[in-house]
Amino acid sequence: MAVPGLRHHREDARGRGLNDTGIQNIQGNHACAVAAVAAGCRFFAGYPITPSSEIAERISVELPKAGGTFVQMEDEIASMAAVIGASAGGIKAMTATSGPGFSLKQENLGYAAGAEIPCVIVDVMRGGPSTGMPTRPAQGDFMQSRWGTHGDHACIVLAPWSVKEIYEQTVRAFNLSETLRVPVIVLYDEVIGHLVETLDPGSVDTGEITTRKWAGGDPAQYRPYACGEDDIPPMARPGDGYRSHTTGLTHAENGFPSQDPTTVDRVARRVLGKLARHNDLVEQVDCYDLDGAQVLIATCGITARAAKSALRLLQDKGIAAGLFRPVTLWPFPEESYREAARGKQQILVPEMNAGQLIYEIQRLTPPGVPVAGFNRLDGEPITPRQIAERVEELLNHD
Repeated sequence: MAVPGLRHHREDARGRGLNDTGIQNIQGNHACAVAAVAAGCRFFAGYPITPSSEIAERISVELPKAGGTFVQMEDEIASMAAVIGASAGGIKAMTATSGPGFSLKQENLGYAAGAEIPCVIVDVMRGGPSTGMPTRPAQGDFMQSRWGTHGDHACIVLAPWSVKEIYEQTVRAFNLSETLRVPVIVLYDEVIGHLVETLDPGSVDTGEITTRKWAGGDPAQYRPYACGEDDIPPMARPGDGYRSHTTGLTHAENGFPSQDPTTVDRVARRVLGKLARHNDLVEQVDCYDLDGAQVLIATCGITARAAKSALRLLQDKGIAAGLFRPVTLWPFPEESYREAARGKQQILVPEMNAGQLIYEIQRLTPPGVPVAGFNRLDGEPITPRQIAERVEELLNHD
């Protein structure tokens, strides 16, 4: 979808930042780093934390080659603040962390959402709560990624399941963030982050690289949060002569604080509604074998890869099962899920936590269709056989 006033570069991110001589092996976290540079990221601020540290290590090497800046900050709070400052200064910016650090970023993430400052945050999930299991996988940040900061806020969460998709979705995260002026979170588990897979850079079709819409026209008439029909206000590029006031307080279209109920309601509803307005850009799902399936498995990340393998095990036993995977985890693809769930006898939600995604699935599943969870909390991934056995158990119980 073309957004008025947006500049689309003709070059794309296909293979940029990687050796383009052919297929190669690359770790998921490294693919994230080089994809960010390929997408135009020129500033990274972060603090080392397992299991995301390889992102910072790799991008500290790649950014200077592209004329960018890498800063190791004193903590996670400062890292998020620095990323916001760089983005407000006109630079594509990113940080990376894991669960405990992601928690520390939440207040500033809310500032970015409220002030509509583009930025990308990568969260490589590990076991928790607290220090938990730093080197083991988990999927305990599904809800934190959407609701971690306080108040009503807009954000996008992308959940890749392979090294190639980490590359694709990292580039897409920057495109969405710049286009819609919203924080975008790339969320995946430790297994995907440390997985090494073959990747052909020339085959990674990321499309065109997008930059944000900059202010134009008479500077005297510029209001930093006024916008047209697309609901996306143009940003003031530093040095172009457009005066902009940025605050974490509720504000009017002129950027200055306001508690006028009519103004606050109008601006808040625009900010919250802009993702739905551009849902064709935001939503992405991945489905397998839905036609004729008795059981629908809904899940993300490495657990979705296990579920895809479980489909074959079940088919060998004459059990028809399908897979629904939200690549865009938030905003949750509600209508796509309802369509996938239509006519199914049973829904299964396997996840490496005590139950988080299941609440969204239960909310959206048609009345009368049972929804069951399958949870693993011990720092080990759920296996295809375990998922297949759980499906058989549910069907036999019925």
